Amino acid sequence: MATKAVSANAPLPVSIDDVRAAAGRILGSVVRTPTLVSKTLSDLTGATVYLKFENLQFTAAYKERGALNTLLQLDAAARAKGVIAASAGNHAQGLSYHATRLGIPSTIVMPLHTPTVKVTQTEGHGANVILHGETFDAAYAHSRELEAEKGFTFVHPFDDARVIAGQGTAALEMLEDVPEIDTLVVPIGGGGLISGSAVVGKSEGRTLDVIGVQAELYPSMYNRIHHTEMPCEGDTLAEGIAVKQPGGITAQIVEALVDDIVLVSERRLEESVSLLLQIEKTVVEGAGAAGLAALLSEPERFRGKTVGTILCGGNIDTRLLANVLLRDLARSGRLARLRIRLQDRPGALFHVARIFHEQGVNIIEVYHQRVFTTLPAKGLITDIECETRDRNHLDRLITALRHAQYEVSLVELA
Repeated sequence: MATKAVSANAPLPVSIDDVRAAAGRILGSVVRTPTLVSKTLSDLTGATVYLKFENLQFTAAYKERGALNTLLQLDAAARAKGVIAASAGNHAQGLSYHATRLGIPSTIVMPLHTPTVKVTQTEGHGANVILHGETFDAAYAHSRELEAEKGFTFVHPFDDARVIAGQGTAALEMLEDVPEIDTLVVPIGGGGLISGSAVVGKSEGRTLDVIGVQAELYPSMYNRIHHTEMPCEGDTLAEGIAVKQPGGITAQIVEALVDDIVLVSERRLEESVSLLLQIEKTVVEGAGAAGLAALLSEPERFRGKTVGTILCGGNIDTRLLANVLLRDLARSGRLARLRIRLQDRPGALFHVARIFHEQGVNIIEVYHQRVFTTLPAKGLITDIECETRDRNHLDRLITALRHAQYEVSLVELA
């Protein structure tokens, strides 16, 4: 796909001057996060991979940038009345944190069933949290009603020129630190981050490729740009970019400046979260790992390129993170569940366990099933969870079990 450039005949709602002005406003009030090369991920993908660690912001996400840039442009009357937003995620925390720091009252409307930890975190940043409606759309509608009723200033999570300019400062910093980057790979939800990044990437004579990334389950911006109608639904690990309707302003900028959009699978997102923790020792949420997921999904596209990607957030539930890591261990063969058919007689399990011992495999748990099985009454199924060194080690164990005349199968993950 040909690289797009800024057209002088079609001025966009956000310019590089807007982004530079935003950078000056927020200087010293957000973390100038590091941009570091990852040798291991570069070797793995065939590209030279630079990571922008926006998960190191105080609220663990880049959203602070756009929220603060907007807050700093409010007049005294608007500041006194306060701001409002509808969000159950990173925008809520970024806006409430900086509003409280600046002495501006903030109200955040969240759906009724928002996890308690998100409510508590947002309240901890000083916001007045209102729980309303069964869905985000209901919460959003209520926030706009309160905006009109109370005279609050509504701060949109992505479809606002001030927010977009603020988000663009992340890409501005990255390219200042590593000017040799020739490809930006940026997650897309509503489009605020990639819009700001594209404005930077296509400014001042640069010829960077700007590639967006969306989860396969929520291809909303992809649909908008390519005029397709793929469904936007499902439980995605990348909840931070699970947006059904992209912004109007952001879509205009994406259509003008973004070169392509890559869709990534849930499996690639899980793998990327796990790799970033193992290799870079950094915790990212699903959306934050989307850039790496794109590199893993389409290595030929990025091989030989100098790629910059933004780890846009690190707010992932700890139980979910644990699940992702365990699933990755299972897919790599280091954790496995084997289903073995035994005869129900003394010593049967002992003889199986001896083979595990001989192969140097650690047994974690054993599950016997005598009743709910299609086997004869004297047969039983045993599931054994075990820990191996790698896939080859697991394969040797299975071969040894079959050589001993056991019927064995591997319980696979989706």
